[in-house]
Amino acid sequence: MKIGVISADIASESRVALTPDAVKKLRKLGFEVVIQSGAGQAAYYADELYQAAGADIANSSAEVVNQSQIITTVNDLPTEVTDSLASGQIVIGMLDPYRNTQIDTYAAKGATAFAMELLPRTLSRAQNMDVLSSQANLAGYKAVLLAANEYSRPFPMFMTSAGTVKPAKVVILGVGVAGLQAIATAKRLGAVVEASDLRPAAKEQVESLGGKWLDVPMSEDEAQKAKATGGYAWTPSEQYIKDQAAVVDKALSAADIVITTAQIPGRNAPRLVHGATLAKMKAGSVLIDMAAATGGNVEGSVANETITTPNGVRIVGAANIPSMLAAQSSDLYANNLVNFITTLIASDEATDKAASNKLALHLDMEDEIQGALAMTHEGQVRLAKR
Repeated sequence: MKIGVISADIASESRVALTPDAVKKLRKLGFEVVIQSGAGQAAYYADELYQAAGADIANSSAEVVNQSQIITTVNDLPTEVTDSLASGQIVIGMLDPYRNTQIDTYAAKGATAFAMELLPRTLSRAQNMDVLSSQANLAGYKAVLLAANEYSRPFPMFMTSAGTVKPAKVVILGVGVAGLQAIATAKRLGAVVEASDLRPAAKEQVESLGGKWLDVPMSEDEAQKAKATGGYAWTPSEQYIKDQAAVVDKALSAADIVITTAQIPGRNAPRLVHGATLAKMKAGSVLIDMAAATGGNVEGSVANETITTPNGVRIVGAANIPSMLAAQSSDLYANNLVNFITTLIASDEATDKAASNKLALHLDMEDEIQGALAMTHEGQVRLAKR
């Protein structure tokens, strides 16, 4: 049974779905692996490293598809690859399920397409397959370094003979995995950090990393509702949203660096920073919009571009930060995929492989992980619309 690796083939993507170490793990499970030539080059994994790990090298994506029962990818497959799929083939990757324009083609081809973003993150057995967390962690770290590079002053406080250099003031909007890593990284660089999130429960996490929570007044009734849900299913009142916006506006007006991380799967990113707030910010301040690829948290941000407002604020539309750390992000992503692929092997086959020297896949749409990740299976679109 052979697993294929498709090259990203786009300038904005440097990651690769499987690394040489991942190939070794899959070989031990009994799989064969074929990788498109050059697929790992941008992540500093040469073809020779894959060959040394036991993989075959194919000259084109067509060769990979023809040879493979399972096809791994970072993003959605190119149209010409999807068109060449055969019934029963399996595709695994970050397929952007709620925006995927090829979902009907996957179904029509009879392919089973697993979108890794659909993983139920609350399941303990799924934690080592969580691609969103593994990639967001690195993205939060790199976002701070991007900001430091754009900012014309240092992050930490300096005591010099010419005077004292004040530390940079950094505001993080959105305290998920990326936001928490951004807080930790900015603190390590010596900045003063403040953070805000729609979930009041995030306050403890922010403070545990040394950040200051941007507190918003809350009625006792609303506080109880938020606490009861942990903040995730809590629907704030219009007054709370208005009050939070005022607190954030004040913080951003005094900030040197702002990093926004809020994204909603299948929807446009929520607008967190509006033009009126941008107009109040200091010349030379920097905003890193990590949601630029899905509409942007910052008004006026453009994916993969850096623009400067009339009052001198720099807005960086950071559309694919994990790709900037391609070697490490590929390594973590590949581990996520290997852990998921392992669930596709029938348990008795996994233990008896050495005796039989054969592998068999066990696709079970009743399984809480497989069933959740499957966009298409046996000619049907399984994804619920949003």
